[in-house]
Amino acid sequence: MTTPTPIAITITHPRNVEKLITGQATSDGAGVKLTRVLTQDLQQRLDPFLMLDAFGSDQPDDYIAGFPDPGHTGLLEDGAVQWMTAARGVIHSEIPQQQNGVMEGFQLWLNLPARDKMNPPWYRDFQSADLPKFVTPQGVAVTVIAGSSHGITGAVTREATAPLYLDLHLSAGARFEQPLPAGHNAFVYVYRGAVRIAGQTVPAQRMALLANEAQSDGVVIEASEDAKALLIAGRPLHEPIVQHGPFVMNTVQEIHQAVRDYHAGLLGEIAH
Repeated sequence: MTTPTPIAITITHPRNVEKLITGQATSDGAGVKLTRVLTQDLQQRLDPFLMLDAFGSDQPDDYIAGFPDPGHTGLLEDGAVQWMTAARGVIHSEIPQQQNGVMEGFQLWLNLPARDKMNPPWYRDFQSADLPKFVTPQGVAVTVIAGSSHGITGAVTREATAPLYLDLHLSAGARFEQPLPAGHNAFVYVYRGAVRIAGQTVPAQRMALLANEAQSDGVVIEASEDAKALLIAGRPLHEPIVQHGPFVMNTVQEIHQAVRDYHAGLLGEIAH
C-alpha cells in the first residue's frame, strides 16, 4: 500500500473533557478476562456506540479458551481489524493469540439503525497492510480504521452513523488535531502512556468522554511521553436501545424474537 499524503488540520475551538471513565474488570465468552470501558449505562450518552472492551495479557491461559462458537475461520494478523455487521444475527468466535509473548486488542460495538437490524450479516477482515496509515509532521502515526482523518479515508464507512475510528501512536511532544462534527458523540481511550486533552491529563486505561459543545470544531490531543490511544466518534441514532446479552434491538418484543430465532437455529450465514 502506498503512503498517502495527509492534509494539514487546525482546530480553533477544541472540545473539553466531560469526565474520565475507568473500565470495569469482567469476563466474557468462555471466561475471557477483559476490561469493559464503555458499559451499558453509557450507551445513551455515547450513542451510537454500545460497548468498548479492552483485553490484553502476557499469560496464554487467560485467553486460550477464546469465545467458543463454531463457524467460518480466518486469521487476523498483528494490527489487523475484523469488521462485522451482525444485523439479523450470526454466531461467531474469536480466539486471541499472543505475538512475541503479548496479546492486546479491542472490541467496539456500533449500533445499527432500526431499518438495518434485519439485514443479512456481513463481515470482512482487514489485515494491517489493508488499513490506511499516515504520519503527521508532529510525529503521530495514525491508522484510519473508519471515517476520515486529514484527508485520508479509512477502511470502513457507514452512512447512518458516520463512525470515526482512529488508532493513534503519539511520540513524546506530539500534538494531534482532528475535526469532529459538533453533533457527534466522541471519546478517547488511552491504552499506553498518557495524553492531555484541553488541559486534562488522561492516563493509560482511562477513557476521556469529550463534551458536546456547539462551538467546538474538533479535538486536540497532546503527549508529553510516548502514548497510544483510540479516538472514536459517531453520529447518534436517537433510537431506543434494548440489550439482552449479545442481542441489541429497539424493543423488548424484538429481543424476545431474536432469542427465539437463536434457539431455533435461524441465524443467517455470513456474506463475505
